Amino acid sequence: MKLQELKETVCRANIDLVRHGLVLFTWGNVSGIDRERGLVVIKPSGIDYDDLRAEMMVVLDLDGDVVEGNLRPSSDTATHMALYRAFEHVQGIVHTHSTYAAAWSQARRDIPAVGTTHADYFYRDIPCTRPMTAEEIDGDYEAATGRVIVDCFESRKLSPVFVPGVLVSNHGPFTWGSSVDEAVHNAVVLEEVAKTTCLSAMLNPKLPMNPKLIEKHFRRKHGPGAYYGQVDNSH
Repeated sequence: MKLQELKETVCRANIDLVRHGLVLFTWGNVSGIDRERGLVVIKPSGIDYDDLRAEMMVVLDLDGDVVEGNLRPSSDTATHMALYRAFEHVQGIVHTHSTYAAAWSQARRDIPAVGTTHADYFYRDIPCTRPMTAEEIDGDYEAATGRVIVDCFESRKLSPVFVPGVLVSNHGPFTWGSSVDEAVHNAVVLEEVAKTTCLSAMLNPKLPMNPKLIEKHFRRKHGPGAYYGQVDNSH
């Protein structure tokens, strides 16, 4: 994908957050990466989604230095960079403050895997990170947020491929994917799972689910034995 195409994709993906009801005002951002060139394209900080255009996207290298664009990049840029450096398969990242996912984040609760929709996309509970320390908050806060996410996956031995999202304690969700559009898709699913699980917990706090059902639904869509959807015979 050419850099201009990536800018257009990232711009459209940011606007899609509004279309899917995941953001209010300017509370969210999407980025995408060109792995071959080591360049990241991200939404500019504080720009209203109604005004967003592809030419406004900011291009940075993986050190966080701006290489193209006249606007300041998203304030969450350092978090995106930390995830791109740690999760090498990731091609796109989304951050929102969507209502139900943010509620689980503020409650400092993992979202337990208790339904087949969850299991179709997330192989395990969607983790909530530990709270950040005073030193992390007072220091390079956004970069520390990225490190806390990476530490969460490493300490719990979770695969960012099989669990493509996280809740940052007291903050909100981040999702990612093998494309920018997949990262947005995962953000939509995460919010819906957060909502249905919250409602389910109100009806039955024990939330039982057979682990075999989680395994079955995840494997239907992922891995060599996947059989959900159609086979691509175009090649």
